[in-house]
Amino acid sequence: MKASFIGKEFNAVKAGTLIIGVPEHPENIEGWDVFAHTFSPLLMEWVKSGDVSTEFKKVVKMPALSAGQYERVLFVGVGPSKKLTVDRLRQLFATVGKELKTSKASTVAVWTAPFTNDELTCEDVVFAAAEGIGMGSYQFDGYRTDSNEKDVTLEEIAFLTDAEEEELKAAFEVGQAYATAVNEARTLVNMPPNMLTATKMADYAKELASTYDFEIDVLGKQEMEELGMGAILAVNKGSVEEPRLIVMKYAGTEQWEDVVGLVGKGVTYDTGGYSLKPRDGMVGMKGDMGGAAAVLGAMRIIGELRPAKNVIAVIGATDNMISGEALKPDDVITSLSGKTIEVLNTDAEGRLVLADAVTYALQSGANYIIDVATLTGGVIVALGNDKTGALTNNEAFFEEFMQASLETGEFVWRLPLTENDKKRIRKSDVADLNNSPGRDGHMIFGGGFVGEFAGDTPWIHLDIAGTSDASAAHDLGPKGGTGVMVRTLATIVERMADEEA
Repeated sequence: MKASFIGKEFNAVKAGTLIIGVPEHPENIEGWDVFAHTFSPLLMEWVKSGDVSTEFKKVVKMPALSAGQYERVLFVGVGPSKKLTVDRLRQLFATVGKELKTSKASTVAVWTAPFTNDELTCEDVVFAAAEGIGMGSYQFDGYRTDSNEKDVTLEEIAFLTDAEEEELKAAFEVGQAYATAVNEARTLVNMPPNMLTATKMADYAKELASTYDFEIDVLGKQEMEELGMGAILAVNKGSVEEPRLIVMKYAGTEQWEDVVGLVGKGVTYDTGGYSLKPRDGMVGMKGDMGGAAAVLGAMRIIGELRPAKNVIAVIGATDNMISGEALKPDDVITSLSGKTIEVLNTDAEGRLVLADAVTYALQSGANYIIDVATLTGGVIVALGNDKTGALTNNEAFFEEFMQASLETGEFVWRLPLTENDKKRIRKSDVADLNNSPGRDGHMIFGGGFVGEFAGDTPWIHLDIAGTSDASAAHDLGPKGGTGVMVRTLATIVERMADEEA
């Protein structure tokens, strides 16, 4: 999608669709009377009657009423201008993106003024438009063979504004980078498990590394055995598909120091192993690599924006299957860290994968760890499907992360991790840790288990089991993979880089 920036000459707009925001009092928008004159003298009457709605996110599509350079107008309700925030703008433009996708628009123009207020600039509008329209118009094409209709994509977007073009262009590029990365993560989550094996995920990471000049190392089964990565290897024992440990490094500064580690769970399919899931619970387990998708998406943004911060991404990729050699309840395994683990539940496999991945990130120089995973059903019981659960061992680091999540509008809620919780994780007659202390506090025990391998390193755990996949269309996109935490992971890296600049 290409962007251009033009003045407020409505008759000069060359686009199939012109997007006009309609706040509660549009007559207060400078230039509204000019637009109304070019479109129709009856426009304010239609606004007053509700035929053109001011209700937030309400879309009204009308044809151009006279021959001109645009074919139709998409009016979108803004509501009270003073209530507008970047997050609400993002939602507005995602709604617009869905409509543009449905109407097969290829060229659009946006008048920025109706979307601004005392706090929001044209730069904010351009950023939110690029991000929101990009995410809202996402569609996973899948593998259907019954459609010969050619897909029409949005190719050009023009912004009607007199603001400084250089700043607007930068804002657009950032918004577009965020949207593209989220959509890539969504596609990974939506892919079937026979199409996205651990090997193919590694191939995707290699392409990403080549595009953005990341250092990349992909460890196979033999290398893992040589290193003693007994936790992820145990999960993989029942599979015919070899595991992969994907390691990408982005050097944002000359010295490899003060490194942020992003660690993702990449379980490409989860049967539960011998702690077998029920039939209905197994459907959708192709998305158990949502944490890996979030990390890959964040690395795409980091590659585009090049913040002055060092980042290592570590993804443990495998499936969790059943065979005569598969991991069993009561087995004891030895992790890369040297800690032994009593396996009480083979369906608590994600924390085993993360244990070795976190250890590897620390051994590679990570000074901060954020792990992200579709880890437990317990987080859904605790928080529902619309909230990401979090644990941490460092208040300052978590506060920085929360500022990033507020900036992106991705809701995160912290749960407690107490000494009593840690004692239960460490309770075993035969090993240092057990992987499943109980169903009560399940999310806390799952994330707390991973925290045992982070040690004293500032660490945040994100459980996205509820937020990684949507059962229905939502504000920012369609049913399916959401790409959750892509934007927040990238944003915290950018914030940390800016603080040190």
